[in-house]
Amino acid sequence: MTYQNIVVLTGAGISAESGLGTFRDKDGIWTKYPLEDLATPEGFARNPDFVHEFYNARRAQSAKAEPNAGHIALADLERAQSKTGGSFLLVTQNVDGLHEKAGSNPANIVHMHGELGKSRCGACGDVMAWTGPLSTNLTCQICDTKGQMRPHVVWFGEIPLEMDRIEQALAKCDLFVSIGTSGDVYPAAGFVQMARSLGAWTVELNLEPSSGSALFNESHLGPASKVVPDWVRLNT
Repeated sequence: MTYQNIVVLTGAGISAESGLGTFRDKDGIWTKYPLEDLATPEGFARNPDFVHEFYNARRAQSAKAEPNAGHIALADLERAQSKTGGSFLLVTQNVDGLHEKAGSNPANIVHMHGELGKSRCGACGDVMAWTGPLSTNLTCQICDTKGQMRPHVVWFGEIPLEMDRIEQALAKCDLFVSIGTSGDVYPAAGFVQMARSLGAWTVELNLEPSSGSALFNESHLGPASKVVPDWVRLNT
């Protein structure tokens, strides 16, 4: 079947096979580190050096990681969709840059939780590309404020990025695909319900059923490097 408007949501599960940790599994990142200290504005205010150390390590790890077959298959799906004249939006909760490395068009990607490869000034809000470590010793190149540079990552209590664009795409999509997500974190966990209520066909590709698995029209379980390419081959 040919779909006119496709929205794909990806979570940490698609990057796990590239060596990047998931968050909410039994061995996930938030079982090892206190999220209230590392992933909240309040935690950053209390101990910015601790937060910078954590994200500097993640940024370095992400820079070395390579996309797997799941990422590459989504880039293939996007190219196939472009040949039909239809729209394609890849919404990712991941802050790594593996979709771009795999060949997905950055213009069709929304990093709703931000990007490790960028920094943001807490004083003026300017966002810039950033590949090296961040620290409290840095000065913003735009407003000249020292000590306010932070990872361009959405923390708990902050609003995800580009929500208007995401909701507009969900409102018109006829296919919604969720890959490698737990289904526990809102607003992303609510995307499937919105898309389905407006008539979209919904597909889950995941290692195991998510919390919202019952809302999907079809579900395919297994590692992303296998189930995503298999599903893409059958649907392009």
